[in-house]
Amino acid sequence: MLSAAPDFPTPRPLGQTFMALPGNLLNLLFGRPLATSEERAEHIGPLAGIPIFGLDALSSAAYGPEAALTLLIPLGLVGVHYIVPVIAAILGLLFIVYFSYRQTIEAYPHGGGSYTVASENLGKGAGLLAAAALMIDYTLTAAVGISAGVGALISAMPSLQPHTLQLCLAVLAILTIVNMRGVHDTGVVFMIPTYLFTGTLLIVIVAGIWQVISSGGHPHPVTALPAVPSATAMVSLWLLLKVFSSGCTAMTGVEAVSNGVMAFRDDTRKNAKITLTIIIFLLAVLLGGIAFLCRAYGVAATNPDGPGYESVLSMLTRAVMGHGAFYYITIGSVLLVLALSANTAFADFPRLTRAIALDDYMPHVFLLRGRRLLYSWGIYVLVGLTAILLIVFGGVTDRLIPLFAIGAFLAFTLSQAGMVMHWKRQGKARLKMFVNGLGAVATGITTVVVLVAKFADGAWITALLVVLMIVLMRSVKRHYVGVDRETALDRPIAPAQITEPIVILPIDSWNRITEKALSFALGMTNDIRCVHVQIGDEPDKICEEWERDVAAPLRAAGKCVPQLEVLKSPYRYILTPIVDYVLKVEQESSFHKVCVMVPELVVHHWWENLLHNRRADLLKVLLLLRGNKRIVVLNIPWYLERD
Repeated sequence: MLSAAPDFPTPRPLGQTFMALPGNLLNLLFGRPLATSEERAEHIGPLAGIPIFGLDALSSAAYGPEAALTLLIPLGLVGVHYIVPVIAAILGLLFIVYFSYRQTIEAYPHGGGSYTVASENLGKGAGLLAAAALMIDYTLTAAVGISAGVGALISAMPSLQPHTLQLCLAVLAILTIVNMRGVHDTGVVFMIPTYLFTGTLLIVIVAGIWQVISSGGHPHPVTALPAVPSATAMVSLWLLLKVFSSGCTAMTGVEAVSNGVMAFRDDTRKNAKITLTIIIFLLAVLLGGIAFLCRAYGVAATNPDGPGYESVLSMLTRAVMGHGAFYYITIGSVLLVLALSANTAFADFPRLTRAIALDDYMPHVFLLRGRRLLYSWGIYVLVGLTAILLIVFGGVTDRLIPLFAIGAFLAFTLSQAGMVMHWKRQGKARLKMFVNGLGAVATGITTVVVLVAKFADGAWITALLVVLMIVLMRSVKRHYVGVDRETALDRPIAPAQITEPIVILPIDSWNRITEKALSFALGMTNDIRCVHVQIGDEPDKICEEWERDVAAPLRAAGKCVPQLEVLKSPYRYILTPIVDYVLKVEQESSFHKVCVMVPELVVHHWWENLLHNRRADLLKVLLLLRGNKRIVVLNIPWYLERD
């Protein structure tokens, strides 16, 4: 039975239900809502920019060298000596990228991410390739960072291994809450662990170098290190290329500052370049220092899947500083920063999706700003995709690493190639064009090396996802272009087309909700058709009440009397006869619009919706799916008074 009151309830919108939570609890978790005028206060300086945009890059010092050393295990002790030239090559590439991105920041003070630079200088195809690569890279950055942190924790506390996935998802939830508080609060929260991480590792490096110098180049570990297994393979160019490609994971995240230039306070370009310089300098010192000390102390990687696994940083810290309190502080900071390194993705992914949505290649919902002036939907999607990755791969870092770095280096290459075209158009920036050209060539070669070296291990998945993302973004663009083309109007309003609509009002009984809807309809038009679905052969009560409660009073007042259309439903369907009737009326009318009024009951509590059916929602969905341009659906809500 189609009932205007009990059969047409509508649930309270999700936003209202969410906002019904105690305001103090929301403010405690996510901070108080920020007005648009407060945006300037959310801007940050270089010191806060380091943990926000540099956490991913800096934390990669904890797993980049180890990823390279792991592939050198078959070479035995000889393999340890190759880590220095491999890291030296990576550092050379790092500094080329650094100078290139400084120029990008200068040329694009409003945010010069790879998508923007490639789109404006190489065309939309290159821009979409960069966008897809970056979105995948940021998602993997979040997943790898969280899984690496949890993995390091489990290596220190093996009893937690059965709870790997749960720990990963818990860290993801904490990161989400912190980032939903806004850029400024995020920088403050992450500042202490970031500087503790870099400070303790710098102390280890300085102390280790001093011991190397004082011992004549042959330092003795403070605590014994695991024996390096014998060599089982010979050195080959292919092996060294694979080692280099794995070590290049240490460079992911260095593009983050150029994407988020607008997050800095004035002078934005100066502050962004200061932040980038500090991040690159610290990363270079950490990578170079770790590689040098690993060779000096003979620290080799242990098999991550074998018994007695210990991270390279753990062994190096023990060798230099011993196994005392400082060791636990250092390892604790490493664990914390690895887990929090996903924050770089939280900082840049929403900005990237906003830039893409501005060009209609992503849904426009990514343009909306939340209660803390964040592009919240970008965060929601990142969290969802990261959770899926963690669940699919069980939160294990080694399963995610083969997918890593492809997107980052592809974005590097496209960004630098785009900057070459940018300077070429200006005509007088040959030195800058050379710097970006060198960066494009270097990162392009690295992209090919990484893709080939890791293709069979899982890089093909990243390549496939990039293609699928581009297809998806082009589909979104086609939709928006089609909508704009169909809705565009190049003429003024046509008065001749303004006519009264035909109003169709589904009713079940005579009640206050029906009266409200009918009164509203009477103010719109004289052609009103009240539709009642009758189940069975016995006439319903509304048929008996119609003349007394509706027709007679309106006739006496000289008003238009609506038609009562009774639709018989032998199979007890309610909505189908109404939809069919609406479509029939629309076909019979030549130019009139058909307005379907849907009475709805609005309750105060979400659980009260369980006491009513959802026919109003279903009817609107059916009319939207089967309707056309001349059919209009209008809600008539009735709000229940509080008890």
